[in-house]
Amino acid sequence: TLGRGGSDTTAVALAVALKAQVCEIYTDVDGVYTADPRLVPEARKVKELGYEEMMELASYGAKVLHLRCVELGELYEMPILVASSFTDAPGSLIHGGMDMEVRAKVRGIATDLNVAKVTILGVPDKPGIASTIFDALAQANISVDTIVQNASVDRITDLTFTVAKSDLGEAMRVMDPLVTSIGAKGCLADSRLGKISIIGIGMQNTPGYASTMFRALYDSGINIELITTSEIRITCIISEEKIGDAVRALHSAFQLDKEEEAA
Repeated sequence: TLGRGGSDTTAVALAVALKAQVCEIYTDVDGVYTADPRLVPEARKVKELGYEEMMELASYGAKVLHLRCVELGELYEMPILVASSFTDAPGSLIHGGMDMEVRAKVRGIATDLNVAKVTILGVPDKPGIASTIFDALAQANISVDTIVQNASVDRITDLTFTVAKSDLGEAMRVMDPLVTSIGAKGCLADSRLGKISIIGIGMQNTPGYASTMFRALYDSGINIELITTSEIRITCIISEEKIGDAVRALHSAFQLDKEEEAA
């Protein structure tokens, strides 16, 4: 296979090389769902998704397909069908011919518990500091996700970023000597976090999704630690113990249990 655990990517690469009409991947799930059915019993199988939507879902916690597999499918315009090895139930088709005019613009919710937050306190607000911090992390092969820097007060700021929980120990070992060398006041870590994301290509240039998401989380008593977005995704970092409540609240708020209809 192409890469460790790369059976999905290998399948798409072979389909492209053989000029197949579609790459059918039969696995232990029968398709892509609006949310993890183990967390949301009402989760609904999605009949079809765009490549961009599936890449965001794969990047932010959905385990159905490997991200590289979907990237390859998009690059070569190879439709990918995900279906079950154990039943004849229809699966989910990922392709590039999606109709953007769908009434339910949020297509799915992804969750990820492999999240930790690092905050460097009292960072001097001067050129080169951010480069010093993130160069050191890159040299340690630590990938950084969300980055937030507070507005400077008296040329001092706080810098927060997230890493995989499995990388937290190494990240803190890298940060300890750096805190002193850049003149910061300290470094804090929190590994009890999770990510929850709403995803849908129809969210582009349409107002109201962020406010609906934030209101649903507020109504469920869930505090948002950090927020990050793309054109088709809104992600909130929250307490890991609240992930189940959050995904159920958002699934209900965006009515993802209802079948989609053309607009």
